[in-house]
Amino acid sequence: MPIYTKFGDKGNTALLGGKVVQKDDVQVAAYGEVDELNAMLGIVISFNSDIKEINEELKKVQKDLFIIGAKLAASNSEVKTPALKLTRVEEMEKTIDKMEEQLIPLRNFILPGGTKLAALLHHTRTVCRRAERAIVAFSNKNKVNLEVIKYINRLSDMLFVMARLANRKKRVEETIWKS
Repeated sequence: MPIYTKFGDKGNTALLGGKVVQKDDVQVAAYGEVDELNAMLGIVISFNSDIKEINEELKKVQKDLFIIGAKLAASNSEVKTPALKLTRVEEMEKTIDKMEEQLIPLRNFILPGGTKLAALLHHTRTVCRRAERAIVAFSNKNKVNLEVIKYINRLSDMLFVMARLANRKKRVEETIWKS
């Protein structure tokens, strides 16, 4: 069976459940941004051979993002999609807290960068924020589970802390932003 269907050659796509929409639809944008975020996490994981705790958590997140993507791609609430564990946000918060224990508390804004891994994590955080904006835009006209928005918001926090941890583990000093 070929990968191509030619269905989308005129700018249309089908949501889960069969509803056909234009590829620039706000719903397609929302789950497309989540897909890009998941791909960015794959890049981060492939570049990180040193900090296992980051990869372990990001692999869990990748699975969660498939569920979130399916929820966003469903044409209506009657389409069956896997359930996102309601404990995941709390688990991420515990991970953030555990990682922050290894860091010097922030007193200033920092510039994104440092190690290659930290820079990738900062970039991924910005992709996460873009996905969040797309999901919120979609939620303005459609019902979106608030846990999805909360999850993506907390994920961007976790990516920020992971970037800081990546620098700390490699003893790379963060660059303080000065106005």
